[in-house]
Amino acid sequence: MARGIVQISEVANAIIDPVLARRAGITTALIGSWEDIAGSDFADCTRPEKIAWARRAAGETPEAGGIQPAVLTIACEGARALFLAHSQSELLARINGFFGYPAIGQIRIVQKPVSPPAPKRARIRPLASQEESHLMEQVSGIESDELKAALARLGRAVIGSKARR
Repeated sequence: MARGIVQISEVANAIIDPVLARRAGITTALIGSWEDIAGSDFADCTRPEKIAWARRAAGETPEAGGIQPAVLTIACEGARALFLAHSQSELLARINGFFGYPAIGQIRIVQKPVSPPAPKRARIRPLASQEESHLMEQVSGIESDELKAALARLGRAVIGSKARR
């Protein structure tokens, strides 16, 4: 079945959403929209971690009793958790506005680091004289000095990140 052009984000979300839903009860849509939901005050220091949906009693159907509101666990960095606790009602309204119905009844805040650690940059080894001369030979035909210097830097980074042969 031909689907035509599909964005990679749609394919990734189709793969990731079932896993997130099973493990944490959340979707990539919530995570992707978190910056808008949390607002500028809390977007940088919080992230949704898990939604714990209430279990239904045996034989209870959604039509009979409706959906029980869930508990959303939000990770928050350090002292900002206190400010988040004071803004819970506003955040709760924004979250339920995102879902379009009162899906979340309570917010649970856990203090933990939210920002991912900065990736470590790989060390680039100095080029051997043979490698350097080969690189300079490759860029010698370029007229623009700025472009030649930029390509030489790129070449040093690429060649220097590989192990010597």
